[in-house]
Amino acid sequence: MGIIDFKSTKCKHCYKCVRNCEVKAVMIKDERAEIMQDKCILCGKCMQVCPQSAKTLISDLDQVKGYIRAGNRTVVSLAPSFMGLFRYKTIGQVNAAFKKLGFCEVQETAQGAALVTAEYTRLLNEGKMENIITSCCPSVNDLIEIYYPGLIPNLAPVVSPMIAHGKLIKEEMGADVKVVFVGPCIAKKRESGDIRHDGWIDAVLNFNDMTRWFLEEEITIEDCEDLPFTHMDPKVNRLYPVSNGVVSSVLATEEKKDGYRKFYVDGIRNCIDLCESMVRGEIHHCFIEMNVCSGGCIKGPAADDVNVSRFKVKLDMEDAIEKKGVSAADTDPSLTHISLKKLFLNRAPSDLLPTEEQIQKILKKTGKTKPEDELNCGACGYSTCREKAIAVFQKKAELNMCIPFMHQKAESLSNLVMETSPNIVLIVDKEMKILEYSAVGEKYFGKTRQEALTMYLYELIDPSDFQWVYDTHQKIHGKKVTYAEYKVSTLQNIVYIENQNVVLATFIDITKEEEYAKQEYEKKLETIDLAQKVIHKQMMVAQEIAGLLGETTAETKTTLTKLCKSILDEGSESEVK
Repeated sequence: MGIIDFKSTKCKHCYKCVRNCEVKAVMIKDERAEIMQDKCILCGKCMQVCPQSAKTLISDLDQVKGYIRAGNRTVVSLAPSFMGLFRYKTIGQVNAAFKKLGFCEVQETAQGAALVTAEYTRLLNEGKMENIITSCCPSVNDLIEIYYPGLIPNLAPVVSPMIAHGKLIKEEMGADVKVVFVGPCIAKKRESGDIRHDGWIDAVLNFNDMTRWFLEEEITIEDCEDLPFTHMDPKVNRLYPVSNGVVSSVLATEEKKDGYRKFYVDGIRNCIDLCESMVRGEIHHCFIEMNVCSGGCIKGPAADDVNVSRFKVKLDMEDAIEKKGVSAADTDPSLTHISLKKLFLNRAPSDLLPTEEQIQKILKKTGKTKPEDELNCGACGYSTCREKAIAVFQKKAELNMCIPFMHQKAESLSNLVMETSPNIVLIVDKEMKILEYSAVGEKYFGKTRQEALTMYLYELIDPSDFQWVYDTHQKIHGKKVTYAEYKVSTLQNIVYIENQNVVLATFIDITKEEEYAKQEYEKKLETIDLAQKVIHKQMMVAQEIAGLLGETTAETKTTLTKLCKSILDEGSESEVK
């Protein structure tokens, strides 16, 4: 069953979830993070640290509203941390606020905690277990079942207060009633659907859900009437969500000393350290309260919307809660009707391990050919380069997660481009300070890369086009610019790089092309001049021919005219005779 919803489109290759997951239940596939459900203990850390909110909790809120709309009898099992997280004048106002939402009854999960405390006390009195680890925190249970199955015999074979309370409610009100747990824990969602106790809890809401729901319905708890809870007073068992709360409840309940040393551990790193210590056989005859969340359940991962410090919650709850235990007379009748026994299972994954040769082969792909190359920086999320190589082999991680290797690779590629590019490459910042300058620039501008990186662009060339590109964020493409002082002609492409807030330019040397074009142009001018001379000469010849033709024609005309007149004159003389 999926608990945390993952939005892959928001994942930005930061690996923050991997770094913060103490059990490495997050894999990177196709450059995106994915939660491995069979390895996740639902501590919620990845959800809390994700800078892009790529991971969100799947809510049962619509399901619960559906129960109420359908007319189902729906009961709230309210986790005791509400006492430090909700604002109210009297506890009864919290009861009234939930009933305004349509719940038929509201009970405290601490009633189930009282039954669990009675079971813990019985185990302590029996004294059969070498160590007793409390089983209230489902994430601790998952941690041991998945990663430390050898410690399962140390887990108290008792259900959590939530499950105990769900059983109690359905025993008293009928199996058809809908039980909704409300608390700050996201691991309760998986626990509620566990086949070992499936059916006792029908839905799980968290305090963030309730904050939104009360806001939607315009319900302010402090303005509600006082409707006191009518069921068993759980007393000290309301301290379960506070560090040392379980131990305090047991001490207040037991009637005789049991011989076990009692202490608490909270925070996932501390829980793992304790498990390692127990595996080494260093812990004996202890009753251990373990909680994955630092400070206990009071500020679990699903209570982020409630803006109050866990230290204040702890102090307020310890001041307000009566430190008296619930008597056996109040718990025994319920324990005779319901079983709180739980069987824990070995759920350790069987991941294939690589050989040393395979590990070395993977390390080599990221430039680690000798031990000193293994920086063990942890940037990828794994403590050592070897751990990361094993994860790559198991397809939980990818080669390019190695930040130093990728930086070195990018740097070497960048240097290769800057050193070997036949084109001039320039990068300047908003002040027109030269940030990058390709080696070929020395050939054209007479400045080495080392010298150029201490200069401003205006000390080298006219920065006007660069400044225009920076100011407008528009690009210049294929512009011809000649620097007469350097005797070079260039074809320039200048663009603005938004992410780095810099201007990048590439200059292509077209000096030879321009000289060739100039020579060709001069040849054309010479050809045109020669053609003009030929045309002029031809015109002169034509004019001379035209002049000669004109004179000859005039003479011919005169002669012919005289001839015609002479002939006419002769004809006139004959007629007279």
